[in-house]
Formats: sequence, C-alpha cells, structure tokens
Amino acid sequence: MTWQVPVLYHDDWLLMVDKPAGLLSIPDGYRPDLPYLRSVLEPRWGPVWPVYQLDKEISGVVVLARDKESRKALRRLFDRGQMTRIFHVLVRGNPEWETYEARHPLRPNVGRRKRTVVDPQRGLPAETHFRVLERLGRYTLVEARPLTDRRHQIRVHLYVLGHPVAGDALYGPGRLEEDPISRLGIHARRVVFRHPHTGEEVRATAEHPQDFAQALETLRMEQMLVDTEIEEAS
Repeated sequence: MTWQVPVLYHDDWLLMVDKPAGLLSIPDGYRPDLPYLRSVLEPRWGPVWPVYQLDKEISGVVVLARDKESRKALRRLFDRGQMTRIFHVLVRGNPEWETYEARHPLRPNVGRRKRTVVDPQRGLPAETHFRVLERLGRYTLVEARPLTDRRHQIRVHLYVLGHPVAGDALYGPGRLEEDPISRLGIHARRVVFRHPHTGEEVRATAEHPQDFAQALETLRMEQMLVDTEIEEAS
C-alpha cells in the first residue's frame, strides 16, 4: 500500500502533516518492515523527527522537526505545554456536562495489557479539558485539549467519565455493531504554537477524514429521523 500523507505546513525547520489512520507513527518492534511516518516522508523531505506520536488508529496533525536543533526547540515547547493540541473525539453516550476539566493522575503500562490507569497515589499529573461540540443520540462529538502528555490520556479520562471512545477495545467494549466508525474515534484536529525560530504563530488544521466525516453524517441523519418521529408523535 502506498500511503498518502498530506502536508499542512512546511518551512526550513519544521513540517506539519495529516497522518492517516492506520499508519504507524514509529516503527513496529515486531514488524520493522511495516511503513511508518518517517519512512513515508523522508524520501521526499529528508530526515525528519516527530515531536510527538499519535496511535496507529488516530488520524490528524503531527508536527515534525527537520533538523536536530529544531527538534530540541519544538520538544521544549511541547514539554512546557506551549503547543496547543485540539482533538475531536466521538464518544459513547451523552455527557451531563457541556465542559469538563479532568485531572485524574495516570500511571501507564499496568498489567499484561499495558493499560494506563488512574492512580491518585502513584500516578503522574494529567489534565484534559473537554467540551461538547455536538450531541448525536447515542454518541457525542467532544473536543479534547490535553494539557499534559500521558499515554492514552484522552482515552482514559473519557473512560473514567463514563464515556469511552467509540471503537476503543482497551478502555471500552471495543467495536460494537452500532458504531458508525470501524476504528478508534479520535482525530487530531488542530495544533497551534509559536514558531521557535521566528516567534510567529503557526497553526495547522486537519479536516475530518472520510470515515470520521461519514460517521458524523450517519449519526446526524439518524438523529434527524428521531427528531422527526418525535415531532410527528407530539
């Protein structure tokens, strides 16, 4: 398979791309022959280094450095929380809140399945801000803004709140027949930060990929039919 990775922004120091779901961010330790983000990009762009990773099933914006100095500078911004990342997440259920600030400490790599768990005693500080974007019957489209970078942070915080991500087999029941999307329902929508070399604001937005957009459209149509039936019955 030939992977197409749209470029959202580039200059002499950095590259911002829209990683498709299914493409690895880093090499697979068991299958080093599988394509991953750098192996797909470097034939055209030369050496690049991801500033952070997205899980294989997650689509959306990834920032990469084009030289080692920029790699250190971008990573400093990221580690200091000066790189804003916005995710769109399709969750199960209908949250009682419009906004929520989750601050559950997290401890990664627990047990045979290497899950991240909430651990008030030994967990690392973790904070995610959530905002409801659209209520779609049995599902809700939520905006997630992580202020820290813990493994599976968004997924675990939503699981604790009682609204696991659609398609999440590690922190939920996995793929259900009624799910409108066949993968993990997370899309890295936007990244904003100050350029480490120029000081100007840099931002990139990744449109919803086809499967994510189709899932939302399917849910909107279902909700429209429900609303119509309610109106006709009243």
